[in-house]
Amino acid sequence: MKPKIYVVGFGPGERPYMTQQAVDAMTQADLVVGYTTYVRLLEKQFPELQYYATPMRKEADRCRAAVEAALTGKTVALVSSGDSGIYGMAGVLLEIAAEMQADVEVIAVAGVTAASAAAAVLGAPLMHDFAVISLSDCMTPLEQIYRRVALAAEADFVICLYNPKSRSRTAYLAEAAKLIQQHRKPETPVGIVRNAGREGKRAWITTLEKLPEEPVDMFCVVLVGNSQTYVQNGKMITPRGYCVRREESC
Repeated sequence: MKPKIYVVGFGPGERPYMTQQAVDAMTQADLVVGYTTYVRLLEKQFPELQYYATPMRKEADRCRAAVEAALTGKTVALVSSGDSGIYGMAGVLLEIAAEMQADVEVIAVAGVTAASAAAAVLGAPLMHDFAVISLSDCMTPLEQIYRRVALAAEADFVICLYNPKSRSRTAYLAEAAKLIQQHRKPETPVGIVRNAGREGKRAWITTLEKLPEEPVDMFCVVLVGNSQTYVQNGKMITPRGYCVRREESC
């Protein structure tokens, strides 16, 4: 039997947002490997587990450590917040395992990603087609990020922005808002959720025009409505187009 590595998306961080599959994978593992901040979150809820942590931007090192541990016979859970295959660790683990020519079985465990966690807080902003774009240029050239934002806006996607602003990236969100305004009205609803699914959660709704002035940071997810999105009773709604007079959808 091949050694197993579960690459686990544990959701926003709090236990209620974790799937049973994620909990089972972690609790059955001999070793849990993850980013230091994520390990600290999990240690509070699973103090009995054995952990190995590395700092930010050490993703490849974590994957190699997971593979090496698996090759010694241990069952390993490589963890990341949200979903393991959405800005998570599934892709890099598969690449590293192939690079190491390691005969291991990689099992991806899906999790609640920030977009869906934030959308649930705001109402129903993702009921129709949407695009998820990270504004971090650590992995992607900034010019390409802006091109994706502009094209998503032109195509009238609801746009979910990850990593919207940091101490070193203070102007990216304002530029993204400017690009989107070329195809959306200034009063387009924008939902912002900070610490979605974690302690200290906060959510509010603003407009596209006011977005650059909002107190947004790396702990926020920003959801920009499409041309049909509206706010009703404090909830952000993007209609999907269901017909009122018959049960089938349009």
